[in-house]
Amino acid sequence: MADAGKIHVVDDDPSIRHSLTLLIEGAGRPVAAFASGAAFFAGFDPADAACIVLDVRLPDMDGIAILRRLRQANPPPPVLIITGHGDVPLAVKAMKAGAADFIEKPFNGETILARIEAVLTTPSAVAAGRDRRADEAAARLAALTPREREVLEKLVIGQPNKVIAYELGISPRTVENHRARVMEKTGAGSLSHLVRMAMAAGIDPDAPREIV
Repeated sequence: MADAGKIHVVDDDPSIRHSLTLLIEGAGRPVAAFASGAAFFAGFDPADAACIVLDVRLPDMDGIAILRRLRQANPPPPVLIITGHGDVPLAVKAMKAGAADFIEKPFNGETILARIEAVLTTPSAVAAGRDRRADEAAARLAALTPREREVLEKLVIGQPNKVIAYELGISPRTVENHRARVMEKTGAGSLSHLVRMAMAAGIDPDAPREIV
């Protein structure tokens, strides 16, 4: 990680702030850590921010509100959202509002460091990678059956298996089987990976869908 600037960590959980600070500093990167959105903006210097690792839910504001304020920076630093499973719909909205990526809790150190390095890649490389991922994602999603595609679209808006089963008129076990095949066919290693792949392929998680 050779880019100049600090990694800003914003999370109200002191144990997560501490562990992320130690992890990132151990990789040779300076860190500024904050417990709230207000504390972050009080100490935020766009010229000194290489990347922001941001909890999607904070005591005073959510990731969407922070992203909107960050747009005033020119250019805004890249933002990685960290989220619990139940916050997936909010994390997806954050990505649509400008976040570079999101990572589900619990996460491991290698994942965080790899994602930080990825968003610090030069813009041209990021754009080329985005185009390549879009083509790859579309090809993988094309292998899904119509029912698997329905399950995928409900997974990426954060619906749990029981809700998906009710809306599709099938059993939760059947949903689990479809979900496993979706993950296998797409090569997604996690729900966040699947969401990123779906969005790259042009699936809009906020688009209205007919309930069958």
